[in-house]
Amino acid sequence: MERYQSYLDPRTLASVEGLDLQARLLVEGYVAGMHPSPYHGFSVEFAEHREYVPGDDVRHVDWKVWSKTDKLYLKQYEEETNLLLYLLLDASESMAYSAEDRVSKFQYARLVVAALAYMVLQQQDSVGLALFDDSVRRYLKPAGQPSHLKELIQVLDAAPARDKTDLGGVLHDLSERIKRRGIVAIFSDLLDDPAKIIAGLKHFRHRRHEVVVFHVLDPDEVEFPFRDPTLFLGMEDIPEIAANPASIAAAYRKEVAAYLDALKKGCRMADIDYVPLRTDQPLDVALSAYLAARSARRR
Repeated sequence: MERYQSYLDPRTLASVEGLDLQARLLVEGYVAGMHPSPYHGFSVEFAEHREYVPGDDVRHVDWKVWSKTDKLYLKQYEEETNLLLYLLLDASESMAYSAEDRVSKFQYARLVVAALAYMVLQQQDSVGLALFDDSVRRYLKPAGQPSHLKELIQVLDAAPARDKTDLGGVLHDLSERIKRRGIVAIFSDLLDDPAKIIAGLKHFRHRRHEVVVFHVLDPDEVEFPFRDPTLFLGMEDIPEIAANPASIAAAYRKEVAAYLDALKKGCRMADIDYVPLRTDQPLDVALSAYLAARSARRR
């Protein structure tokens, strides 16, 4: 376990060559620290057995029943056997922010996205990926074959943080594109009008998707630790601002608290899981938060 524990640190993983290797090490490090399987949160609920007929997929045979009865029965589930996980990753310019000793928000989110894709494909479920800023830049339809991971990694590797965000509009667009019901996991710093964001998320809920929002922030954005007069560089078409942090810190924190409260309340009212992530957290926090949110929703 100790060997893998270091790979739960985002700074350690950032030093490892290859996103596919990083994803595997992250998942193995997470699994090494757990007794139960981390995959329990993905599977749909078992409903009943039915007798096997030639042509059925033998992957769903209940071999424990066969060992006791010498008869083949299939496990049937309340929903489709193959879970669909849609990973939506914000690649806008603001996601490139990082403090000197931390990975960027985009790097952090990308690692978690890659790890979740790896986990889902390992258990033979399907995963899709969308990268967006003010529009959808890349969209890979869900697939379950192991080779799909290579394509996902290539897209994540090639994705720079670039233009400004239009999260509300993008969510409406994707909710129309994604036809088959599944779990929609959004990774973003959510730097947009909370009302527009919630409206876009509700569109997914209207289409009966489960929704998990991972709100990825750098600690600086929440705590505002700056003390000396500072030139703040603008992102996403926002101009530079020279300011004395001491004179604006209280007002800034008050605005951030109101903004976060609006997002949390909006998600709660729409039955959407809101998961805050900070780039100084060990990466297993993100995996645990997702699985806990998924498990809570199914209960």
